[in-house]
Formats: sequence, C-alpha cells, structure tokens
Amino acid sequence: MNHHPAPRREFLKTSVALTAASTLPGFAIAQQKTLRIGYITALSGPRAPFGVADQWHLAKMRELLKNGLEIGGKRVPVEIVLRDNQSDPNRSVQVASELVLREKVDLMLVEDGDASTPAGQLCDVHGVPMISTMSPWQAFLFARNGKISKGFPFSFHFFWGADDVVKTFTALWDSVKTGKSVGTLYIDNPPGAAFADPLAGMPPALRKAGYTESTGGFFKVATDDFSNPIASFKKANADIVSGFMYESHFATFWKQAQQQGYKPEVCTVAAAFLFPSALKALGAAGNGMSTEVWWTPAFPYRSSLTQQSAAELAAEWEKSTGNQWTQPLGYVHAMWEVGLHALKTAGDPFDRKAVRDAIQNMTLDTVVGKVDFKNSPIKSVARTALAGGQWKRTAAGSRHPYELVVVNNALAPAIPLGGKLELLSQIR
Repeated sequence: MNHHPAPRREFLKTSVALTAASTLPGFAIAQQKTLRIGYITALSGPRAPFGVADQWHLAKMRELLKNGLEIGGKRVPVEIVLRDNQSDPNRSVQVASELVLREKVDLMLVEDGDASTPAGQLCDVHGVPMISTMSPWQAFLFARNGKISKGFPFSFHFFWGADDVVKTFTALWDSVKTGKSVGTLYIDNPPGAAFADPLAGMPPALRKAGYTESTGGFFKVATDDFSNPIASFKKANADIVSGFMYESHFATFWKQAQQQGYKPEVCTVAAAFLFPSALKALGAAGNGMSTEVWWTPAFPYRSSLTQQSAAELAAEWEKSTGNQWTQPLGYVHAMWEVGLHALKTAGDPFDRKAVRDAIQNMTLDTVVGKVDFKNSPIKSVARTALAGGQWKRTAAGSRHPYELVVVNNALAPAIPLGGKLELLSQIR
C-alpha cells in the first residue's frame, strides 16, 4: 500500500500558512502573536542549589500570566521556554543558541550566572534583550571584555560585585579578634576569576583592609582533594578561610581540614553557605559558618508584581514546598519583576530595541531592593544591596535547625541586623 500519511512538517507548514493567511485583510480572525520568554537556569549539576526555586517560581509566573500580560489595555499571550544548562558551560552555549535561533525568544532571562556569557554574546549579536542575575557583575562584564563606560548592546545584569563581597567580609572580620591571616581558594570559572582578580578582586581588597592572604589558588570544578592548600593554610596560621567555592567543594574541604587538624576561627566563603542545603551537607559543622547575604525574609522590600513583602514571599515558599526559604527566591522573583516591567513599559513588547531601551532606562523597586539601570555608573549593570550573615543554631522546637542571621550591614544600612558575628571556637 503506497498510502503514506503526510509528514508532520508538511502539516505544520500548512497550518502556519493558514495562520499567516488569517492575518491578511479579508480574514476575520487575526491570530494574536505570542510573546516568548527564554529562561536558562541550572536545575542539575553543582550550581543546582541556585536553581532550586525556579520550577516553583515558573509555576507562579505561568499562573500570573495565564490570561496574558496586560500591556496598554490589551492582553498579550506569553509563553515561557525553560532550559536547564546542567551547570555546564558547553551546554549553556547550546541552550542559548536553541532559544535565540530556533525558539526565537523575544526576551531572555538568565538565572544561572555562568550562562550569562554565552547567552549574552548571542543576544547581543542577534539583538535579543537579555537580563541575567546571581553572579558578581564583574563576571558578567569582564568575561566578555566589556567596558564599564560602554556595557553591551542588548544584555543586562543586576547583582552586587565581588568588591562588595570583600568589603562585607572584611567588615565582618573586623568585628572579631583574629590574626588577620586569610587562606583563600577559588573555583576556576568566571565568578571565581572575578573574586581572585589581582587588580579588582579579593587580593588587593584584603591587603587594603590589613589582612594577609595565603592563597591555595584556583581549583577545577571536579576537584575532590584539598590536602595541599589545607597544609599551606595551617603553615601560614590562617585563622580565616575565604575565597569562592560551591557547597559541595566546601563540604569536602572541611572534612579534609578536620582530618588534618586545621581549625580556623572564621569561615566566610563566597557561594559556599548561601543555602540551607549547604547546612544539611555539613550538619553540626555548619553552625557558625558566615556568608554574603543577598536576600532574606528580613529585607524591608516588596514585590512590584505581587506586592508581597520579602517575609510574605518566603512564607509562601515555605508553606507550599515545606522547605526552608533560600536566597535565590528573592532574585528569581526580582528577575521576573524586571523582565515583565521592561515588556510592559516598552510600548511594543515585540520591538526588541524598545524593550532594550526600557531596561536601560529602568529604576524599579523590587523584592531585593532598588534595581537601577538608569543611574548606574556601570553601563548594562544595576548594583544591588549586600549584607553579611552567619548561620546560627536555633532554639529547640524551631521550624529550622539553623537560621541565617544578618550580622553586618556596613554596605546596606537599610537591612536590619539580627545579631553579631561569633568565632567558631565560641560556638562549637
């Protein structure tokens, strides 16, 4: 029998032709165009804890947008196209090109900071507005040889800088008595390079603040042996451990440090203790670890989308997931605030240059605080607030075994303090 069903491609071609025809004069039905938003995050791999709130948030946004986005009195249908980059730089390139070239998205949102480089490059070349977050702005700008005075044509980023972290860390350490000797380790990736930068990263800032750095240098993401840096930190009497590593690395490092009898007084490591999952991995050893704080339920800000306070957003997450609030919750929400605000204020959400201009001229109060691209001295970047925090064991019967307490607000006085930094030897 020679009867072959028409291939799906032919069928799609026909239906596309009919849809196109229906928009011509003489056809009563005009097909309304759908606004497509690409979303790149890490749902798996070492950066997965950064993406833990994404699926929940996407469900919330799809619900919010189920009848379209209201723009100038009309409702425009919106489709969100999610891609997991699996924490892999090569896959970031692949998913970014899929979204730009095949899915033809109108706006790109990049939650995973490591993906902002390949996605930004593509978006700039093809004129697609992009907003990224959750990685120091230096990694966003300098990994692509961007200039502070110039920025990029279509890609934007809001977050704090590696310099803000170091200022916060040294302000934390200045509040306790130590030998001012710091052992540092950095992941060999763009954020790690931003932290280790000899001109603008941790090394010069530590010197300036009167601290001595003993560095273990860079390590690869797959590393599981830290015995050499630990031996050098011990030798240098480094009573503070710092740098940039993910929670899986720190858990391995800490276990090996205990085995080698290395007992620092302060551990303030960028990225390592951001999330409750890090405390689960460390168990009792997590008590007293200190970190940068980008967002907590104590932040005195509200969402421009839902009008929820930071505390209400965290409470909604805890109630619906049963999990402790986590810092990315605030930033994922703020990214939707910024993205949807740009689409609404652009005039025509399908006009990519108009959307780009709307981001460039934006000053918006969000759940993480003010996101101000318009008045920023760094083109394409809006800097956000940062505080210092310490994980502290809670009283028996509390909802969570550890709570992240804000213990330094030197760079963000609007954020209320919840306590003081304590040395590890005092709280063990």
